[in-house]
Amino acid sequence: MKSAVETLNPTRVRLTVEVPFEELKPSLDAAYKKINQQVTVPGFRKGKIPARVIDQRFGRGAVLEEAINDALPKFYTEAVNDGELNVLGQPDVDITEFNDGDELKFTAEVDIRPSIEIPDFSGIEVVVDAVEVPEEDVEKSLEQLRDRFAATTPVERPAAEGDVVVVDLEASVDGEVLADGVASGVSYTIGSGQLLDGIDEAVTGKEKGATATFTSDLKGGSAAGREATVKVVVSDVQERELPALDDDFAQLASEFDTLEELREDSRKRLAKMKSYDQATQAQERVLDALIELIDVPVPEKLLKDEVETRTHNLEHHQFTALGLDWDTYLEREGKTREEYDAELEQTAVKGIKTQFILDELVNKEKLSVNQEELTEHLMRRAATSGMTPDQFAQAVVEGGQVPILVGEVARGKALAVVVEAAKVTDTNGEPVDLEDDEDETAGTIESIEIVDPADIDAADAEAATGDADTDEPAKA
Repeated sequence: MKSAVETLNPTRVRLTVEVPFEELKPSLDAAYKKINQQVTVPGFRKGKIPARVIDQRFGRGAVLEEAINDALPKFYTEAVNDGELNVLGQPDVDITEFNDGDELKFTAEVDIRPSIEIPDFSGIEVVVDAVEVPEEDVEKSLEQLRDRFAATTPVERPAAEGDVVVVDLEASVDGEVLADGVASGVSYTIGSGQLLDGIDEAVTGKEKGATATFTSDLKGGSAAGREATVKVVVSDVQERELPALDDDFAQLASEFDTLEELREDSRKRLAKMKSYDQATQAQERVLDALIELIDVPVPEKLLKDEVETRTHNLEHHQFTALGLDWDTYLEREGKTREEYDAELEQTAVKGIKTQFILDELVNKEKLSVNQEELTEHLMRRAATSGMTPDQFAQAVVEGGQVPILVGEVARGKALAVVVEAAKVTDTNGEPVDLEDDEDETAGTIESIEIVDPADIDAADAEAATGDADTDEPAKA
């Protein structure tokens, strides 16, 4: 077999491959064997039909087509290895010449990882928000905790903002009561905005036993996006009573004896959260600065596939789960479809560039991932997936996703190298030491948008070319 590589652009090549007919013999033998197991011919045992009979009954062309389908992935893989290519995605294969007994010639166009030069990044400087905890934030945190311990008492008066009402709901569209639009005994705090638009106005001023109707655009269910008439019956009105903010409350709501101890703990927790946010912000801004330093060509097909995949997932998973369509989704997001498409493409481009750069850094810095680091990463991912670590690990192994997790950890370490070399200061001009937050921020790379281009290397080439479209059928 002979192969040659032609560079079409920095991210795409064309392989030209020539295969002598004799090198197709193993695939021809395999084709005859496969057809033998699939067909029956009177007078011959299954699996024992001579090749000449198969040619006569089913045509030599069918055998050659089967043989080429078997051989293409192998020769494509060999050509990729000979050219030392780092390919991405499936190739576009075109059989340019083939006749029975003559050599097979085909081309394969495929995206490749671009060659990237990592410049000196030690001069990167970024500014992040300072870690400051205003007293109003502390008080707000205490009020939220206080709200969790509120008690309710039934009252014989009209409902007012802040009261809890227990209601029965019945939604109708075009006069028909929706099967999934009926609910009883629903507790709702007036003014919380956590139920239907229009319900606050409908129940405010109503006493126990009162009935009201209002219209509302449904956000989910079988009639999502449609306007419904909602009948609401107030079965109870309850007044919320907040506990006094004192030492007794601190002992009730926490392990602390005094309110001041609880307040100081709240301050520390808020500062820790802001430190985590600061570290994430530093990573994002350092990454943005690194991307600006490097010219990274993006494969057009890879970008197109990524955008289509994200759009498909939105339409067929998130829309279905939330009962949305494009009109309601765009209205909720306050965007036009053109704006959404532009933002999606921008996000995908950044994700692709990020992976290419960080993967190159992994190679340049010779970074590796040990078992402890992989396990810690797996535990974090399991926590955000809603699965137990054992369940998540099993799903990862069964899905062959371990290399993907290893890649995520390695990229996180690569980004950490750049962040460590960068100069990070806060808005007060103070230097930020991110090493102090190493344990808390070890997994923040996951919060940064990274696209996995679904690398298909030579080992995966058989699956890639097995589905490839050929512009010209095999000729008998």
